[in-house]
Amino acid sequence: MIRTYLLRALLTLKGSRTFKKFGEFKKREYLPLEENLKFQEERLKDILFYSWKNVPYYTKILEEAGAVRDGKVNLKNFHKIPVLTKDIIRKNFEELKSRDLEKISFIKNTSGGSTGEPIFLFQDEAMSSEDIAVAWFQNSFVCEYPCKHLKLWGSERDISKEWDIIGRVKEWLFSVKILNSFKISEQEMEDYVEKINRYKPDLIESYVQSVYELSKFIKKNNLQVYSPKGIITSAGNLYPEMKKLIEEVFKTKVFTRYGSRETPTLACSCKEDKGLHLNIFTKYTEILDDYLKPCKPGEIGEIYITTLNNYSMPLIRYKIEDMAVPSEKKQCSCGRGMPLIEKVVGRNINIFKNFKGEKIDGAYFMVIVFFKDWIKKYQVIQESYNNIIYKIVKKGKPLKKDLEDIEKRVKIVMGKDCKVKFEFVGEIEPTKSGKFLYTISKVK
Repeated sequence: MIRTYLLRALLTLKGSRTFKKFGEFKKREYLPLEENLKFQEERLKDILFYSWKNVPYYTKILEEAGAVRDGKVNLKNFHKIPVLTKDIIRKNFEELKSRDLEKISFIKNTSGGSTGEPIFLFQDEAMSSEDIAVAWFQNSFVCEYPCKHLKLWGSERDISKEWDIIGRVKEWLFSVKILNSFKISEQEMEDYVEKINRYKPDLIESYVQSVYELSKFIKKNNLQVYSPKGIITSAGNLYPEMKKLIEEVFKTKVFTRYGSRETPTLACSCKEDKGLHLNIFTKYTEILDDYLKPCKPGEIGEIYITTLNNYSMPLIRYKIEDMAVPSEKKQCSCGRGMPLIEKVVGRNINIFKNFKGEKIDGAYFMVIVFFKDWIKKYQVIQESYNNIIYKIVKKGKPLKKDLEDIEKRVKIVMGKDCKVKFEFVGEIEPTKSGKFLYTISKVK
């Protein structure tokens, strides 16, 4: 394909390593798990040594933890390194920058900010190239690169309403068509169905909420839509009922990709659908409990990320503020040499806590409102241990028995003293990054 050769040439002239890294990751795809973990370990040692030598914040911390001393890395003490939080980054921003920053080609980035004030970061352009390569690699779980790619994306920072000529050229070069799904009306959804049918993409990539809403619209209006080889969802939890509907409407397999703006492409499911394959090529992932001990399979824990390819501002044991569950399976039956996690539960604001301190997956509060025909849209908010609010956009008259059933089932897990309030509203807005949050817990 001419555009692929042209894109490769342009990226190479620009100094990008995207194609080279994509080829390297594909070669490692089915290598033994132990061999790929060794590759990850070497990269982890490199970033720790570099951080000790060049990043003021880490020089002292890594010494004190015994992770790096006298220029020697000791991974046995990795767990002793203090975790990194967004507040620490804000307070120590200058100290977290590399002394070699002027020698590194870097870009400025931010976190998504969906749970509050975003943080600002410096990231190597080389890191960006590698992360694109990992995204291509994960896309190849659906269809081999190059393929026709359509994105239903929802961040106003990344997509303008009107694409300029540069945007159009990029779309052509990367074989991707982008449809802005930040806030779309029914008229726009009808237009998007027509565009999908004309473009006939091999792969559709979308925010979970965007393709779910589009699927509901297509089914409601009995429309026909082109069936791609697969759909990759991200930026939200793909719940079973959502997955079932999307697959029914598009007549294809739905995959899950997990990542964040500051640490993208962390994991992705494959056709076996036995969990998510961790990206061990450019990230090191830990799932830890409240005492910073590794979670056992089936336990919900916080996710901590170490970036293996960012030297301008390394993130070591960075608390991403998401929750996940380790897998009992060491490796997927697909044979890929990457470890699995069972699932990503979502932001820590998706985890509710009752007065006993027990953690309840926010999905529980969603399931009990499924199949209520009078509910168009909803959001569940935990204000305190004993206060739950359901914000509901109605599409019919609320049924008293449904409201009583919801309240009863909430109290089963939250306690009999929990008060359940229903607020009927005209609209529920997404976050500034375009993501829609079904559940929000304000209890820390």
